[in-house]
Amino acid sequence: MTVRVARWSAGHPWRAIGLWIVFVVACTVLGGALGTNKATDLDQAAREAGTAGRVAHAHGVTPPAVENVVITSRSGALPRAEAQRAATDVTAALRAMPQVAKVDAAVPSKDGTALLVPVTLAGDPLTAKDRVQPVLDRTATVQKEHPGLRVEQTGAASIGKGMSELIAKDLVRADGIGFPVTLLILVVAFGALIAAGVPILLAITAIGGATGLTALVSHLVPMYDTASSMTMLMGMAVGVDYSLFYLRREREERMRGAHHRDAIEIAAATSGHAVVVSGVAVIVAMAGLFLTQNVIFTSLATAAIVVVAVAMLGSLTVLPAILAKLGPRVDKPRVPVLWRLTATRENPRLWRALLRPALRHPAATLLLAVVALGALAVPALDMNLRSTTTDQLPRAIPALRTYDRLVAAYPDQSTEHQIVVRSAPGEAAEVRTALTDLAKRTSGDRLFIARGPRPDIRASADGRVQTLTLATPYGMNSGQARDAVNELRGDLVPATVGRIAGAEHWVGGDAAASIDFGKQISERLPLVVAFVLGLTFVMMTLMFRSVVVALTAILVNLLSVLASFGALVLIFQHTWLEKPLGFHSTGAIVAWIPLFLFAVLFGLSMDYHVFLVSRIREAARAGLPTRRAVAEGIAGSAGTVTSAAVIMISVFAIFGALRLMDMKEMGVGLAVAVLIDAVVIRIVVLPSAMVLLGRANWWPGRMSRRAAAPAGDRIPSRVPVS
Repeated sequence: MTVRVARWSAGHPWRAIGLWIVFVVACTVLGGALGTNKATDLDQAAREAGTAGRVAHAHGVTPPAVENVVITSRSGALPRAEAQRAATDVTAALRAMPQVAKVDAAVPSKDGTALLVPVTLAGDPLTAKDRVQPVLDRTATVQKEHPGLRVEQTGAASIGKGMSELIAKDLVRADGIGFPVTLLILVVAFGALIAAGVPILLAITAIGGATGLTALVSHLVPMYDTASSMTMLMGMAVGVDYSLFYLRREREERMRGAHHRDAIEIAAATSGHAVVVSGVAVIVAMAGLFLTQNVIFTSLATAAIVVVAVAMLGSLTVLPAILAKLGPRVDKPRVPVLWRLTATRENPRLWRALLRPALRHPAATLLLAVVALGALAVPALDMNLRSTTTDQLPRAIPALRTYDRLVAAYPDQSTEHQIVVRSAPGEAAEVRTALTDLAKRTSGDRLFIARGPRPDIRASADGRVQTLTLATPYGMNSGQARDAVNELRGDLVPATVGRIAGAEHWVGGDAAASIDFGKQISERLPLVVAFVLGLTFVMMTLMFRSVVVALTAILVNLLSVLASFGALVLIFQHTWLEKPLGFHSTGAIVAWIPLFLFAVLFGLSMDYHVFLVSRIREAARAGLPTRRAVAEGIAGSAGTVTSAAVIMISVFAIFGALRLMDMKEMGVGLAVAVLIDAVVIRIVVLPSAMVLLGRANWWPGRMSRRAAAPAGDRIPSRVPVS
């Protein structure tokens, strides 16, 4: 299939290039016209907390979005009279706005350092961040009128908007660094400017097309905030790598004397085939995340699957067309010194020297490597997972700096719990009585805060749904907040509203959502792991006709993933690189990161595994003994794999330098994993294992010089092969 596609593209280059441009432009235009459907907090909530939020929202009893205007002094004590004038001005300015439902009276802090003006936003609280900008602008206008004070606004909507803007800025920053760095690495890898530019061009167009296509798909699968980062991250990594594999093989065949059209077909039959398998492996691994049934994972998986599929399609279709049109000119203009280093058919001595321990002493080398990686994986046993909270968000967001001042002046700001009850309309009075009783039972309990003489109970217009809001004076991930949720679910709610026959009840809120998210991931983790490992095993068995190769791939990749998890814990949980990476450790890992990294790493590691084992298999099919086949296969492709790995590590490391903790942990985790995979696994562990296994590598198939190549691997019959 890959040969037929490449043959058509090379024979009709302008048609192939034109179709690719039409595809990318169509996806971009349609995606931009429809826009991206962003996932809301309700989409992200799981289990009982998610049901509570959805029922309350459907019946219009979700608490409205509240913003807080905090007035403090820039230096010294707060001037009361001036602060009161500022509060009066901001109250008058905001009350006149259609985006504001009401503005409450200013509340002084107990220590006299601040004045707080609560602002209730109008409209759906789930989309408040899309409407909060005019309110922020009006607050900023009042700030200009009182330069001696800080007149600042914070709240869930303004923080959410600030995060979206920060992600957008960081992506632009990543683009500005990532593309030049990648181009420089490719110039070193190819020694020619056009050859270095082709993978960049393919990656850029793949990212553009995938971004538009993801926007279209988002109307079926809502997108999490960082989905755009995932498109950029994976698009740069696999888009460049797939083109790199293809280009290096095409050049290698031309240097052996093949005509450039024949070299394209050989590259399609070998590297093109490996690209298909590795791309499908990434897609399969990411598809396993759909089993979590959580929008964070499904949206990130969707973004990754789309961009990998588009990058794979581009490398198989438009890349052969570009190479056919350029011909030998792809190696122009040449960079003198780099060209002499890269344009050689001889395998560099460096790789043979690095492989020597694995080839001469495979058992000892394998044992030492496994012990070292196992030791690095040990810290992963102590991994502490925690949902993202305000203390993990970057203070580059102005609303978060204001939030810190708010909490300092008003320490009773708390985590809220929502008790949602659905019943027949005739039972509304009984439900209200039970909720009032529930609120009284929390009075005096250290886990709850009393807020006024009357409980905060809301009822829907039809009387079917009522909610009670309770507060805990602790953070959402604290042990006390979790104890409060457990007490509500296990004792207080069943003893009150739970006694009403036919009434349904749920406990929601941030703390409950964090607990339920963790439980959902714990329950779904075995399914995801089984799915990824099972399908990977089937794919590798079918590609290499070998159960042993498939089992080896799974084992070495698991070892790589576990070692990277250990490194992630050391860096972020135990603060090893806190200062160099510019973050403040919370002693925990963002809850969704490990499972996501497992799927991504297992998919990406197949890139190198498939590429290397394919070259080893080619050598073995040519009749070489296992030890020499391993040496020739790895040494002959080590330069390509190293270039690809350096590109991936560079791209991921750039994301590790971003300010959002989710992106930082994901970028660093991926960079460390690729480094371990490309250096330790592919240079030490894999060759040692394959040398020890010998001819058993290919069981139950047979490997002989006269064996016919499978259809996917067959070199075109008219191409002379040395």
